[in-house]
Amino acid sequence: MEKLEQKFLSDLDDKLWKSADKLRANLDAANYKHIVLGLIFLKYVSDSFEERQEELLEQFKDESDDIYYLPPEDYDSDEDYQLALREELEVLDYYREANVFWVPKAARWSTLKEKAVLPVGTVIWQDEAGNDVKLRSVSWLIDNALEEIEKSNTKLKGILNRISQYQLENDKLIGLINTFSDTSFTKPVFKGEKLSLHSKDILGHVYEYFLGQFALAEGKQGGQYYTPKSIVTLIVELLEPYSGRVYDPAMGSGGFFVSSDRFIEEHAKEQHYDAEEQKKHISVYGQESNPTTWKLAAMNMAIRGIDFTFGKKNADTFLDDQHPDLRADFVMANPPFNMKEWWHESLNGDVRWKFGEPAKSNANYAWLQHIFHHLSTNGKAAILLSNGSLTSNTSEEFIIRKNLVDSNCLDCIIALPTHLFTNTQIGACIWILSKRRSKEESDVLFIDAKSFGTLETKVFRSLSAEEIKQISETYRAWKKNDGYSDILGYSKSASTEEIAKHKYALVPGRYVGFDRREFVSASAKEQIFKNISSVSKRIDDVIDASRTTRDLVEGFING
Repeated sequence: MEKLEQKFLSDLDDKLWKSADKLRANLDAANYKHIVLGLIFLKYVSDSFEERQEELLEQFKDESDDIYYLPPEDYDSDEDYQLALREELEVLDYYREANVFWVPKAARWSTLKEKAVLPVGTVIWQDEAGNDVKLRSVSWLIDNALEEIEKSNTKLKGILNRISQYQLENDKLIGLINTFSDTSFTKPVFKGEKLSLHSKDILGHVYEYFLGQFALAEGKQGGQYYTPKSIVTLIVELLEPYSGRVYDPAMGSGGFFVSSDRFIEEHAKEQHYDAEEQKKHISVYGQESNPTTWKLAAMNMAIRGIDFTFGKKNADTFLDDQHPDLRADFVMANPPFNMKEWWHESLNGDVRWKFGEPAKSNANYAWLQHIFHHLSTNGKAAILLSNGSLTSNTSEEFIIRKNLVDSNCLDCIIALPTHLFTNTQIGACIWILSKRRSKEESDVLFIDAKSFGTLETKVFRSLSAEEIKQISETYRAWKKNDGYSDILGYSKSASTEEIAKHKYALVPGRYVGFDRREFVSASAKEQIFKNISSVSKRIDDVIDASRTTRDLVEGFING
């Protein structure tokens, strides 16, 4: 993405968030997010619909268009011609053929903006039976729009959250509508330059940004549906999903699918393909137990224009697998860490426990095996787990970990820095599993990236683009046997025999060594220097203050 476009999106994020957050009042982030994200979705489908209308109108008037052209001479008057154009613009098939959601008049953004400011009780339109429909409240107006869209688009049935239940005042909702109305998401211009961004790109970005902001505001609760962007990007760069089936069995709001879509766009130039055509070769499958989060994910996909299969309903992945026959080419997952209440007697002897029955008190190794079970013949998976998964000493987990290594199914372990998540400060790691490795690929790569990352806030750290590139290129060089060599304190390619000597403990630090002086990332070094400078300044300030105090005291004593 060009720097100008990035600056536009960054400024837009800041502007919209500050404007929307002012209107939050006493409503907590967990509820407020459904209102805001619902409005973003309505704005997206309406803008996409209007973009398609503009395209159609040009085609209807284009003499060279053999399919869509409507000759004005076929009508008795210009008035009749304009009426015919308006009627033709309301033909549903024109929108479905372009994969654009049909938006009934009552659900269009222009209708919301116009009707929301009217006094409650005003007649706003007639229903199909010719009866007057009066404005009950702004929340009712929005809920009606969401219902109309669901009725007209079966893919969206049951996924759009109604907002009346949150009882936000009319003036607050009008403020939110104005916030999103005041920004043009179609044909954007920044500092006098036209940008090559479509409304879905902009609103998709805004939706993702708001998800992240709400996750930060909600803390632990927010972590259930949002995986930080830098981690998602790293996992996608490691797996490189150019084509195939992508699966996430604990999908949250669908961040891995969005990032996979973006990955294809960002690598189009270097790989010499058309991004939109390449996206047709990707299909996404997800599962989520939380009904609200399941809906957020579906909305996220709809805004991005990503076709998705999320099962018939939200459901527990272990007890009600929505994709039992799926064999995915790529699995990306950030399942709940150290989940304790997961076991059910029906899971005894489950076909998924290829490497051993997992501990009933911790689901970490159940996730590993569920994911491995769903890999295709040449499939690869990257799974985020707590660091405890690397050394857990319960008999069940030791056996599974040993079998994974001895069966030549473990590709790589990456140790990550702390403070990467909104919901926990514990350390995490990435397991990369591979369904088919040759005998020559019996080693396991260990990467220690604990020193990476920069603190964005006092409690939240993110990986830089350079650090993500460094880790992913290290893995690729090792995987392809192309210029890889061990680096003390950072990476080590360890044999099965060496891992066995360490009693199958998989902590990267045990293999790479501990001298990391030369391998602190550039951004981490910068942060260290900033911290040192800040502390030095504070010390200087204290010294100056003490000298001033001493001078005042001496002056007082001396008269």
